[in-house]
Amino acid sequence: MGTRLRSGCFVVILLVVLCCGVGSVSAENRRPKNVQVEVRAKWSGTSVLLEAGELLSKEWKDLFWEFIEVWLHAEKDDVDSYTAKDCLKKIVKYGRSLLSEPLAALFEFSLTLRSASPGLVLYRQLAEESLSSYPLADESNSNYVSGGISETHENVETKRLEPLLAGVNPKSDGGKCCWVDSGGALFFDVAELLLWLRSPTELARDSFQQPELFDFDHVHFDSNLSSPVAILYGALGTDCFREFHVTLAEASKEGKVKYVVRPVLPSGCEAKIVPCGAVGASNSINLGGYGVELALKNMEYKAMDDSMIKKGVTLEDPRTEDLSQEVRGFIFSKILERKPELTSEIMAFRDYLLSSTISDTLDVWELKDLGHQTAQRIVHASDPLQSMQEINQNFPSVVSSLSRMKLNDSIKDEIIANQRMIPPGKSLMALNGALINIEDVDLYLLVDMVHQELSLADQFSNLKIPQSTIRRLLSTPHHSESSMFRVEFRSSHVHYLNNLEEDAMYRRWRSNLNEILMPVFPGQLRYIRKNLFHAVFVLDPASICGLESIDMITSLYENNFPMRFGVILYSTKFIKKVEMSGGELQVSQAGNDGHMVEDISSLIIRLFIYIKENHGTQTAFQFLSNINRLRIESEDSTEDVPEVHHVEGAFVETILPKAKSPPQDILLKLEKEQTFNELSRESSLFVFKLGLSKLQCCLLMNGLVYDSSEDALVNAMNEELPRIQEQVYYGHINSHTDVLDKFLSESGIHRYNPQIIADGKVKPRFISLSTSIVERESVLNEISYLHSPETIDDLKPVTHLLATDVTSRKGMKLLHEGIRYLIGGTKNARVGVLFSAKPSGDSASLLFVKVFEITASSYGHKKKVLDFLDQLCSFYEHEYMLTSSMDAERTQAFIDKVIELADANGIPSKGYKSALSEFWVDKLRNHLNKVAQFLYRKLGPESGANAIITNGRVMLPIDESAILSHDLHLLESVEFKQRIKQIVEIIEEVKWEDIDPDMLTSKFISDVVMFVSSSMAMRDRSSESARFEVLNAKYSAVVLNNDYSSIHIDAVVDPLSPSGQKLSSLLRVLGKVFQPSMRLVLNPLSSLVDLPLKNYYRYVVPTMDDFSSTDYTVNGPQAFFANMPLSKTLTMNLDVPEPWLVEPVIAVHDLDNILLENLGDTRTLQAVFELEALVLTGHCSEKDHEPPRGLQLILGTKSAPHLVDTLVMANLGYWQMKVFPGVWYLQLAPGRSAELYVLKEDGDRSQDISLSKRITINDLRGKLVHLEVVKKKGMEHEKLLVSAEDDNHSQGKKKGNHNSWNSNFFKWASGFIGGNEQSKQSKSAVAEHGKGGRHGKTINIFSIASGHLYERFLKIMILSVLKNTRRPVKFWFIKNYLSPQFKDVIPHMAQEYGFEYELITYKWPTWLHKQKEKQRIIWAYKILFLDVIFPLSLEKVIFVDADQVVRADMGELYDMDIKGRPLAYTPFCDNNKDMDGYRFWRQGFWREHLRGRPYHISALYVVDLVKFRETAAGDNLRVFYETLSKDPNSLSNLDQDLPNYAQHTVSIFSLPQEWLWCESWCGNATKSKAKTIDLCNNPMTKEPKLQGAKRIVSEWPDLDLEARGFTAKILGEEVEQDPVASPNQTKDSIPDSSSEEDMESKSEL
Repeated sequence: MGTRLRSGCFVVILLVVLCCGVGSVSAENRRPKNVQVEVRAKWSGTSVLLEAGELLSKEWKDLFWEFIEVWLHAEKDDVDSYTAKDCLKKIVKYGRSLLSEPLAALFEFSLTLRSASPGLVLYRQLAEESLSSYPLADESNSNYVSGGISETHENVETKRLEPLLAGVNPKSDGGKCCWVDSGGALFFDVAELLLWLRSPTELARDSFQQPELFDFDHVHFDSNLSSPVAILYGALGTDCFREFHVTLAEASKEGKVKYVVRPVLPSGCEAKIVPCGAVGASNSINLGGYGVELALKNMEYKAMDDSMIKKGVTLEDPRTEDLSQEVRGFIFSKILERKPELTSEIMAFRDYLLSSTISDTLDVWELKDLGHQTAQRIVHASDPLQSMQEINQNFPSVVSSLSRMKLNDSIKDEIIANQRMIPPGKSLMALNGALINIEDVDLYLLVDMVHQELSLADQFSNLKIPQSTIRRLLSTPHHSESSMFRVEFRSSHVHYLNNLEEDAMYRRWRSNLNEILMPVFPGQLRYIRKNLFHAVFVLDPASICGLESIDMITSLYENNFPMRFGVILYSTKFIKKVEMSGGELQVSQAGNDGHMVEDISSLIIRLFIYIKENHGTQTAFQFLSNINRLRIESEDSTEDVPEVHHVEGAFVETILPKAKSPPQDILLKLEKEQTFNELSRESSLFVFKLGLSKLQCCLLMNGLVYDSSEDALVNAMNEELPRIQEQVYYGHINSHTDVLDKFLSESGIHRYNPQIIADGKVKPRFISLSTSIVERESVLNEISYLHSPETIDDLKPVTHLLATDVTSRKGMKLLHEGIRYLIGGTKNARVGVLFSAKPSGDSASLLFVKVFEITASSYGHKKKVLDFLDQLCSFYEHEYMLTSSMDAERTQAFIDKVIELADANGIPSKGYKSALSEFWVDKLRNHLNKVAQFLYRKLGPESGANAIITNGRVMLPIDESAILSHDLHLLESVEFKQRIKQIVEIIEEVKWEDIDPDMLTSKFISDVVMFVSSSMAMRDRSSESARFEVLNAKYSAVVLNNDYSSIHIDAVVDPLSPSGQKLSSLLRVLGKVFQPSMRLVLNPLSSLVDLPLKNYYRYVVPTMDDFSSTDYTVNGPQAFFANMPLSKTLTMNLDVPEPWLVEPVIAVHDLDNILLENLGDTRTLQAVFELEALVLTGHCSEKDHEPPRGLQLILGTKSAPHLVDTLVMANLGYWQMKVFPGVWYLQLAPGRSAELYVLKEDGDRSQDISLSKRITINDLRGKLVHLEVVKKKGMEHEKLLVSAEDDNHSQGKKKGNHNSWNSNFFKWASGFIGGNEQSKQSKSAVAEHGKGGRHGKTINIFSIASGHLYERFLKIMILSVLKNTRRPVKFWFIKNYLSPQFKDVIPHMAQEYGFEYELITYKWPTWLHKQKEKQRIIWAYKILFLDVIFPLSLEKVIFVDADQVVRADMGELYDMDIKGRPLAYTPFCDNNKDMDGYRFWRQGFWREHLRGRPYHISALYVVDLVKFRETAAGDNLRVFYETLSKDPNSLSNLDQDLPNYAQHTVSIFSLPQEWLWCESWCGNATKSKAKTIDLCNNPMTKEPKLQGAKRIVSEWPDLDLEARGFTAKILGEEVEQDPVASPNQTKDSIPDSSSEEDMESKSEL
């Protein structure tokens, strides 16, 4: 009864409230409004069925083929599905059947995310190339190539290539949906294909012109590698695909072809495919994985367009609102259940509550604990992740209820305690221990990371490793590649010049080691009497770099540089001889051939040793310096190496003052008797064994290898210093420690090979061996390993697999070194051999392979087995290696020799007799083919080469002498120390279950270690980690445990921060899809002074519901904001992954100023953005030089190499280009860049010079490319950018001289910009320079606008410029922020008024400090990228603010001489005395900084782009920006403060005052002379812009009417009457001057 009464009472209260409140709210436009946003891909839809195949293939290549078989089999007996959702479920079902659980969930999620779609777009590009490379496709395809775009004559090339860039679907010949490309022909019918397959001559002919294959291609697992290639283009689900597939799969089993599938559904074939195959192909692709924010906008200056909101197409949102959510304490679903008859009143009341709960300010006392209250709300929620997401994504609506919550002290105390260890408000996230960069992370990157972990876990569980161990393995820290390896160089061959501890010249220095910990000024040295830094130079004394190093050493020594210097000398020529003889030239045999002509280096070394022994080291070094001096003084060029007479002269000169007998006699005697010959050769051999001779000249700093330049020396010292300081601090080094001995004994190695010790630039290449566990009859299981004597039963953590071609000298050399390495003895490693003799290999090589394999498998345990194999290799190499024919007699001789050697080494020879007499050749050939296939799958095209695979690390020896047995020892120690050691420790502790104890041999464990370490090396993850466990997680953390999951996430999150908004969504997705274990510590700011979030946020994540359950459409995910505040102005921003370039394509309303109460009857505001392109970014470097600033790069396909182009910046050598999914080739642009430079290949083949670099874009994550360029021979001293003065010494000469490279360069560059946005120009404008015949030099004007109001101003500015000049004008607009309407109108406006325009764009570089607010980003675009955003052909541009009105001919300003300065601005005028209080540049910091120079206004400025680029002004401005912008209090007016601050470096020419007048600062006296009028904001009156415009500028209303009339005509609307409010009308509506200044108010302060 009581309850009934209570509810009755409740309804009365409710009705009272309704009666009071609803009257004012019930009008239709007070209904709550929604906002809906989606992002579409520019390319047309791709089939979800084909995407499934691509996703499975990523998991394991063969799954692609298994999926095809499963699907083809299911097609026969499966009932048809009738909706998109049914189809998706069916595809998921068959895909899941091939995967284990966590991977299956990932597959399903990736399919809804459509992450494989770009891969299919790439195949479209290849299919298009395939069709267009044959004449028969021409006619049918001509309509496609032009893209159906009407072309103007100046842009044919660009337009023809548009489809290539936009991933348009190809149309095939005669509507055929499948075809096979053999490189020589296309087959559209199975009958033609069969004819080709049956004629071996055709097959043989076509195998010469095979199509290129890529590593992403699907090669059928039965294919024979050497067979001709047949590529099937078609889509699973079509009949033709089934027919072709069956035929080709059969042919590949028979070894006739290498069968490849490239999945493509050509346009027009959607009807010929099973219904499920077409799902996704007919709709545009809506993407997920980005965030959208609606920020509450400060409207202090009412900067909003007041013209009527246009009615447009809005798609009403089908979703109903969720009434179960609490609104101000009411749950409306319950109320409606009880009182259904009051539905409309209750809903009106709900709407009123919703629209009145928005807070964008709170009192200070309410803010104080807001962070802690939020943490408490989250931790106590039933679903904490959902709660966190709801709070930070709707913060303005929930903040008032949060601030009223009672706070629990234990939560507050724990948060404060944690903040002693981590800064308040900082967010961190780690996946299985590896930190993720929160700034850059997005859904695609995160899914890839999770996939990597799950895939490893799956492989490990196939190895029967228990789950707990898998978790441990996955969270082992990733060692950074640059672990310290020091070369153990100590020997008698080191000649030290000085000794800081003993020499008299250092006696006055202090010996207190603690001084090294004292702070000093940057660059100041510490003079301590201890040998801390040993700089030993390894050099050839007859080389130029060697002698220059000696000069450097002596000069530093004479200047008391606190370092111990030494040299190790060697002779390059002698080492070459050693290499020729296979690295085995013994010192003794080298000594006998006295008649051998001696090289200069050896002579110098001998003379050096003589002088050192007789006259001391100082004199010996003096001798080397003298050689260099004589060399330089001689007539010849300084580039030449020293000659004998220089050496002899220097010797005589050096010892003349000291010698007892005449120096000439001593010299003759030394030359004749070859004294010290032995020592000289030992010294060279020592360098050869260390492996340092390949580096020519190098420096060993305490054993670490560096270049030998002075910069490298100082750099090496600075890098070593903190290591020594740390050891001194912890007491590991004291005054008695021998520093060199300590460092070298801890991490010394006896050989250096830059191929093995990665220097951080070249990443080692890894392959995963564990995927081969699941392969049919894996090759790895059949290997018999060889071990060092008596270690066969030990666990071997390191496994070297030698892939050797025994028909080549290189291969045999590698095999030989491998055996010697084992004979030398190693406890930790074993060697397996993968023979890959060529199929045509002679029977001698097959015989050798057979004997080797029998020995390894049957007699590996014998004591002298390695000696036997060593002898066998030598015998085969000398006697049989290159014999082409083997008769029976020779075969028998070989077998006899084998038996003889076996007997000699105590190996039973019976086994060989029986095994070799049987017929085994075909079987062995099959086995070798299998090995070749295995290597091809692992190594790709390089699989024919000899290779060493060490626990998955691949080394391809560059030349004969590249790999010696010493290198295998080095490889073993490097890999063991860096990767394998920690894995072995974990594997050795495993308690194996479900495994037969007899199986647990040392071989089994060694295999597991090999598989696990090779897979782990493939992980691409950060080497940084954090100790999350030190943070308390009892009260203020969310802990979700799941022992069965292989994924563990640690995170520290500030829930009320922009990164918290994104993270909470990402964590929630991970939680839903993968159920990881998670430990989430909340870290809000403890004391807030302002609202931390002033926006609504949605992160868009796809779900199954995006697929229709009524028909075959796929709607795709959208951001949906329900019940947004009606009377607040909102501005929309997109938070997209770093590589995406998006632009709005459908937006009826002004997305900068969204005021929902103006929507009228429409309930949902719609905005559609398009992923216009992906950004390809990179860094370009030149070894030992600054990045090559101004280098031009072009990108395209093989047939059209120049589609887009760009410039390299000086900052980090950064460059960027717009791309689409596809296979692209990057090269240097023809002209100056290609004349001076060539691209250098990365990776092992560092000698190779390539013309282009292939870049594959097949996902939504873009690419980061590292390019290295080198100058061509003879061009080393040429400059890339030649300044105009260097080019032709006078300006007049420059104008006349069109042959200078600069002018050609400008021709090349015209019409280019980071993405080839066409220069749009109407035909009439081309014909006669517009209406009224404009003539003269074009004026280039650049502007930027965002929001409808500023676009309205921009049109007025354009008209005012055009009405005041007769010269042609070209406008440049930054495309990023223009509305779709403006982009629709501007081409018509250009046609009507006769001007040109171009839309330009540049993606904010990742390394440059980012701005958060849209207004500040727009300001930054005005100034930060001027050198790279315009084409190189543009020499000058004027920036004019959108809200400016021009009254003079801009040609006058364009032609003005700005005295060689890069920039020209107008100073602020100072005749309006009322504003003196606001002139901040007259006082404090600015006054000091400017030192009498004027402070300029940024509304109008001239940029001399030629000078700007020459003086690197852009790079300088970016450096200033980077340093200043990190302080939130600096650069408050970014676009204005930055150039004014930097004007001491980037000088500014001050324009005459009349060029810019604005009422706020200038006063009316000078208005009549004004050439341009700017509508500056007035910080005193805060007058709205529109109101000010009409009052201040008399011609403004007419220009406005003209511009709006023209716009209305184009858009087919009626022009409204003048909406500009009169001053007295708006007086009331001017808001109270808020205490906080709007961003925009400062924009031209």
